[in-house]
Order: sequence, then structure tokens, then C-alpha cells
Amino acid sequence: MATPTASIRVSSSLPPKKSLKSCLRDGETLYGLFLLSFSPEMAEIAALAGYDFIIVDMEHGPGGIREALTCMRAIEAAGAAVVLRVPDICPTWTKKALDLGPDGIMFPMTETGKAATDAVSYCRYRPEGVRGCAYTVVRDSKFGFDEGYLGKLTEKLLIMCQIESEKGVNNIKDIIRVDGMDCVMIGPRDLSASLGLLHDPGNHKVKETMKRAEWAVLASNPANGGAYLAGMATAHDKAADLRSRGYHMVLGAADISLFKQAVVEDVKRFRLAP
Repeated sequence: MATPTASIRVSSSLPPKKSLKSCLRDGETLYGLFLLSFSPEMAEIAALAGYDFIIVDMEHGPGGIREALTCMRAIEAAGAAVVLRVPDICPTWTKKALDLGPDGIMFPMTETGKAATDAVSYCRYRPEGVRGCAYTVVRDSKFGFDEGYLGKLTEKLLIMCQIESEKGVNNIKDIIRVDGMDCVMIGPRDLSASLGLLHDPGNHKVKETMKRAEWAVLASNPANGGAYLAGMATAHDKAADLRSRGYHMVLGAADISLFKQAVVEDVKRFRLAP
């Protein structure tokens, strides 16, 4: 006669990692990297180097869900937080990305308050949202072993929306007001393109439009339901400049760009050596 199996409780001996939200509330300025190569080795090296968070980019990188998971495991093992950038604001990509268990999710090209509202709803289970329920078997809940999963989900997940167009800047106050939207990420290159200045991102019109977006986010005050501000360093806007202007999350570069710069310099040194 079979004996009933006892409930299995699995717990980690490691101390719980602070969520990105908790770090931001504590006043930390977080430094991150875009990972486009989908190389687990590059991901692990970046995390070991000390980045606070790494954005695995499924919008522009060549990888999908399976490849993102491999990179996530490398990043997590090395102690950094993981944000997944999905290709679009849609429930399918959101559901599959969140089931992997990232610390944050980023939605590109958010142009209206409705788009931000949709993005948040895709991250929430019913009745607060429309996310499909498979939390007893997916990695996000440690495959069902995390018995406190539902109670911690909102605190754990940082929801980021990218403002990447003039339309998005014009509607930024509506986007900031969306309950559950935690952080606005300003995308300078697409913003330049939307202003007809793709080849002139340092143009004063681009800078003034960015300033308008920055001021709106910084004035919103996250403690009173506003949003945190994130941004990407460029040749015209250094990471230190973004930090000095009050950005809460700064992305210094992308792994591809850093590797390209390193190999070009390496070849140059060899060619020019006597």
C-alpha cells in the first residue's frame, strides 16, 4: 500500500537578494549593460565585473527565450540582476519572458498611457491583469517550490517602459501616471530618428526633447506614485553625465560595442607596433 508523500519544502541557504526596486528606494544609482550577443560567457564576465543589472535584449539581439534563459543563469550565478527586454508590447512575449523569472522587464517604444497600461496588465495575474497562470510549474516560482511566490511578485518585478519617440515624450505624463509602471527608460537613438535627426543625435532639438522627458520623470517622485528614470550613455551623453542629472539607472554600453572597441584597439596596437 502506497504511503502518502509529504510536502517538500526547498529553501536556499543564501541570503535573499535585494530587488531592483528595493535598491532604487534605498537611493542607489544602478549601473547596467545591454547584452546583445546572447553569449553566456560574455554575460557571466559582465556580471562578475560588477554591473548591478544586465539587460538581455530580445528586441535587437539574435536570441529568443531559450537563449535568454542560458544567459540569465550565467548572470544570476555571478550575482547581478537580470532585466529582459521583449521585442514588443504584447501578452505572448511578456508571458514567456516573465515565466523565466527575471528581476525586471523592459517594454520598447511605449508611446501612450494605454500602451503602458497594457504592458503592466500583461505582467499581472487576474484580476489585476491578464497574465496567464502557470506559476506552479515555471521558473519564475522556482517551478512551484517557492511557496511565497505570489506575495513577493509585485515587489520583485521592476516594470520598465521605454520612451523612444516624440509622441512618447508628448504623452509622458500619462505614461508615468500608470499604476505599476515603475521606471521610464529614455531611448536616445530612436528619439533622434523620430525627430528626423537619425544622423544628428547631438542636435539641440534632441537634447531639449530629452530634457523635457527627464524633467517630467524626475518631477514625478517615485515615493508618491511616480517613476524612476533610466537612460543609455552615448557619445553625446556620458554615463557620468546621466548620473549627475539624477538618473536612477544608467546603462553604460552594450557588450557588442565594448568588444568591438577592444578588438579594434588590439589590432591597431599590433599594426602600429615597430
